[in-house]
Amino acid sequence: MTIHFHKEPHPNMSIPDPHQDAFSRVTLGFWCYLMTDCLIFGTLFATYAVLHNSTFGGPATQDLYELPFAFMETMALLFSSITSGFGLLAALKNNKNKTVFWLIFAFLFGASFIAMELSEFHKIGFVEGHDWTKSAFLSSFFTLVGTHGLHVSIGLFWMLNMMAQIFKLGITIDTFRRLVVFSLFWHFLDLVWIFIFTFVYLIGSL
Repeated sequence: MTIHFHKEPHPNMSIPDPHQDAFSRVTLGFWCYLMTDCLIFGTLFATYAVLHNSTFGGPATQDLYELPFAFMETMALLFSSITSGFGLLAALKNNKNKTVFWLIFAFLFGASFIAMELSEFHKIGFVEGHDWTKSAFLSSFFTLVGTHGLHVSIGLFWMLNMMAQIFKLGITIDTFRRLVVFSLFWHFLDLVWIFIFTFVYLIGSL
């Protein structure tokens, strides 16, 4: 019995798309990374929940926070997330200029958030003298909020890199994939901050 092999694929046979394959692998890998970040922030939230009353005679939550200022920080990060989403929608329409335009706004809102957070840290730690060494509560506060701020700062550098790539290369399969992954990261940080604002600032000020 002779077996014949087809040199050309059968017309009804679906051929795997290597670009789609790469997109799926990268996205899955990044979701796995976000899960590890969830564990990190979950640990920091649990630590803060245990230590938030351990003030050792120092300031408590309601003595430190200015809720309207924290609300402004929240709005800045929310608008950064929204405008980055507009950038992704523009990329879907293959509009390079609009994508960069919205990412610039997202960067400015994100940078404003970091500037306000640094201003808050300076006021609490240096002006009022309540640095992270004063109590377990302050250590947990600075660690939780500071870790989130570090992630946002890294995201801002990433965003600048994305703008440069899109401006130079346009909307390609690769740049779009990187933009999707970045958007996952940026929206994740927005979600983490909502939890921080709710449990650290909002409930802490009551």
